[in-house]
Amino acid sequence: MSRVVEVAPERYAAWRERFDSNNPDGPQRVVGVTRFEHRWLAVVLIRRGGYAVALVDGSTLVAHKVGTRHVQSRTAAGGWSQQRFARRRGNQADELVRAVADHAQRILSQGTPQALVVGGDRTLAGEVLEDPRFASLLTLPRREFADIGDPRRAVLDEVVRRSRAVEVHIDDGPGR
Repeated sequence: MSRVVEVAPERYAAWRERFDSNNPDGPQRVVGVTRFEHRWLAVVLIRRGGYAVALVDGSTLVAHKVGTRHVQSRTAAGGWSQQRFARRRGNQADELVRAVADHAQRILSQGTPQALVVGGDRTLAGEVLEDPRFASLLTLPRREFADIGDPRRAVLDEVVRRSRAVEVHIDDGPGR
């Protein structure tokens, strides 16, 4: 069984030294290391009901926008009501995507991102990035975080921290 551990880049050398000294003969072993060493990041986080967009220099937010937008949740109603609520939900999601794309254009135009960090609802994030204004972002190195909560400032800060982390792939050995 394998797992991924995220380690801050400035702590990686000491972490690896301790790991190797604590596991000289296994059963745990490092099978891969992934670094995401880009100074300028474009960050787009979106979930139904919230979003965060940022331009990041190192670990500093150069510009950012965090906000909420209501998108109605699913309903158990049937028939006409179900169709009406589905249309409303779709319209609200479209408005959310448009608003996030507009904020992203304004914020990301303040610098030149070298990499893209995306988080939250993959479908909504994909719809934002389908906007022709972001064609250049699609060719950048990318890191994704689907496991985030509603994008608020604290979540944005956490994603920025995690995006810089070194991902260490560890094989725990047989039976673990």
